[in-house]
Amino acid sequence: MEYKRLGDYIREVNVRNKDLKVTNLQGVSISKQFIPSIANTIGTDMSTYKVVNPGQFAYGPVTSRNGDKVSIALYKGDDDAIISQAYTVFEVIDSEQISSEYLMMWFQRPEFDRYARFHSHGSAREIFDWDELCGVYLPLPDIDRQREIVEEYETLSRRIRLNEQMIEKLEATAQALYRKMFVDGIDKENLPEVWKVGKLEDICDCFDSKRKPVAGYDRDKMDSSKRIYPYYGAAALMDYVDDYIFDGDYILMGEDGTVMNDDYTPVIQYVRGKFWVNNHAHILKGKNGFDENLLYLFLKQTNVKDIVTGGVQAKINQENMMSIPAIIPPHDLIKELRGMENPIFREIHLREQENSKLSELQSLLLAKMGNLKQ
Repeated sequence: MEYKRLGDYIREVNVRNKDLKVTNLQGVSISKQFIPSIANTIGTDMSTYKVVNPGQFAYGPVTSRNGDKVSIALYKGDDDAIISQAYTVFEVIDSEQISSEYLMMWFQRPEFDRYARFHSHGSAREIFDWDELCGVYLPLPDIDRQREIVEEYETLSRRIRLNEQMIEKLEATAQALYRKMFVDGIDKENLPEVWKVGKLEDICDCFDSKRKPVAGYDRDKMDSSKRIYPYYGAAALMDYVDDYIFDGDYILMGEDGTVMNDDYTPVIQYVRGKFWVNNHAHILKGKNGFDENLLYLFLKQTNVKDIVTGGVQAKINQENMMSIPAIIPPHDLIKELRGMENPIFREIHLREQENSKLSELQSLLLAKMGNLKQ
């Protein structure tokens, strides 16, 4: 298929918020989505900010120190948004020649990120400028075929979103059951008979001594065909590596950096299977009747504000973490709740597995779009 120069199909847009009518301030993440901005704008002249209309794109030209990804996204909001003047806003010239959604799929390809990083230039910071973006070549089938490709991709996306919504509902049900049996109406100063107040160390073991960081340059040197094991950090999956430390069900709790949510609960991840963890997350496994499901539910309802230390970088050290107070019910009640919770978590796990396979199919679809012309 013939490759086309992208610059012949897009144009830059530079509309400023001069009348201050638009107040919806957005940013663009490295996951290639528009997200509400958390920037402190007190005293900022918002009239200089750029207006983004639904269906337009924005991207951050600076690619250095950006996780080797280009922050670029298609704005799908219902109303206009504003974005920092540091971003470049552009749009498709003729939607009958190129679909905006098809173009966004192209931008989501790992090959595009690699191309952009390779063609970035600068000393203090590397930039993938407008001319470089316009110089990208991509395969451009007829508009009907573009729409078919987009529909294939969106069909998978819709299924993923449905699963995510169901997972959220299932988890809310599991949380409600936990609160009903172990939290609501329970006074720790006057506990029912055989209940007791303990600590987190009474319901889980910590495996921090086994964790080991792997530097990015070491990960890059690994055989890509063998990098099949998830590599987790404090708050998220960071990469894949060619070996694993842990095998089973575990709860990861952020130790430093991103450790606490807005509601003061800890940042945790429920991970399963073979994986590796760096030294920014605590590794926990339930005990004494508390399996990982109940441990997860307990931590999701625990306020950790008082144990977070550190100034510039927040931290939850192991000693403070393991000293978190925990109300421990009698074993028969723990067993009863596990019997109700386990089917819910099995369904959650099945839907997570399905989403993983659907994401793999999306990646294959993106890969089949072709390679960038060098």
